[in-house]
Amino acid sequence: MAEKLSTQFKLHPGDFTRRGFLKKSALATMGTMLGADIVFGKNLPPYTLPLAFQQSDPLKELGKHPDMIILNDKPWNIESRAHLLDDDITPADKMFVRNNGLLPLDNDPYNWTLTIDGESVPNPKTYTLQDLKEQFTHHTYQLVIECGGNGRKEFNPPAKGNQWELGAVSCAAWTGVRLKDVLADVGISNDAVYIGYYGKDIHLTGNPDKTVISRGVPMEKALEDETLLAFQMNGRDIPIIHGHPLRLVIGGWPASVSGKWIHRIAVRNKVHDGPKMEAPSYRVPCEPVEPGAKVKDEDFCIIESMPVKSLITYPKSGAMINKGQSLPIRGHAWAGDLRVSKVEYSIDFGATWQSADLKPAPNRLAWQRFTANVDFPQKGYYEVWAKATDSEGRSQPMLVPGWNPKGYLNNAAHRIAVKVS
Repeated sequence: MAEKLSTQFKLHPGDFTRRGFLKKSALATMGTMLGADIVFGKNLPPYTLPLAFQQSDPLKELGKHPDMIILNDKPWNIESRAHLLDDDITPADKMFVRNNGLLPLDNDPYNWTLTIDGESVPNPKTYTLQDLKEQFTHHTYQLVIECGGNGRKEFNPPAKGNQWELGAVSCAAWTGVRLKDVLADVGISNDAVYIGYYGKDIHLTGNPDKTVISRGVPMEKALEDETLLAFQMNGRDIPIIHGHPLRLVIGGWPASVSGKWIHRIAVRNKVHDGPKMEAPSYRVPCEPVEPGAKVKDEDFCIIESMPVKSLITYPKSGAMINKGQSLPIRGHAWAGDLRVSKVEYSIDFGATWQSADLKPAPNRLAWQRFTANVDFPQKGYYEVWAKATDSEGRSQPMLVPGWNPKGYLNNAAHRIAVKVS
């Protein structure tokens, strides 16, 4: 019954009060459809539907591939799997979701505005979405977005937070206008140091006056060509769960700086101090620490460029082949602000390494495709390990790198199991 009712009844922003509680009229309509009053409906928590009206298959409702992994539903946090990320350009149904709050109810593009203000903006300015589309040149870039906590599940002692394995990464094609062009139109002061974004997502408490997350980047990163105010993903309107109708996309840095549902950007004369900018959020110890150590807030540093990493996307781990067969492998490698200089693979647990073929990136901050044909000397169990090296000579570690309290920046070599029979 739940699936049938959920397809017949669609909520609109007007069905909720300002604080997110269902209005009497909406409850009455639901009661009519159920054939019974929702007796204690007024006590439902903010933005909560009766179970009978919830979609029984959330991945389908959210437009996600059935093999995706739901880590959390309040807020939505959904990860992909390595074999689902084989496309050069990540499709929407295979893209991970990292939300900090509830989806905004009002995301009408025709009424959407973006305000640029802050201490370093003498004359704040507000644009409609149509203004942005008509007044500025459109640009499209393939950009890697990776959660800072991707790989957190492998840390020991365990780190708090969503237990991402390795699928919190994507490389979609984003279309929008360059943030630097908009800031140039607004006019910013010479004392500008940082930007901070504000989205319309709703705090988990339902309090409309409480900001969910507000992070940002230094001006140098904000003014890069590839930093976009995006309104399209893969040639279509951005899906709601990924930030429709307007989001910030900043490749190479933790995904948390690519704010969704953007309606305001503040240009600051200091490091931005919004929610989730404070320690230990999206920060690691400035110096290595022992596993399980307590770290003072002042000893954390903000994560900026993400480390070099690779992912074998074909075949799926557990592949079985016959003796004498070569196994084609392929995958992607990326390196934050840098490029990948080489990818190697090993079948003997890192004792020796062979070079894979590596394609150049289609644009800066996109991932790079690697391929290889792997031969095995005899029957038995093997593991294929992949290791990327960035343009400054830094390579992925074989195992989980230095422990940190929040489980960030795990860039250990990826591996798949293979049986030759």
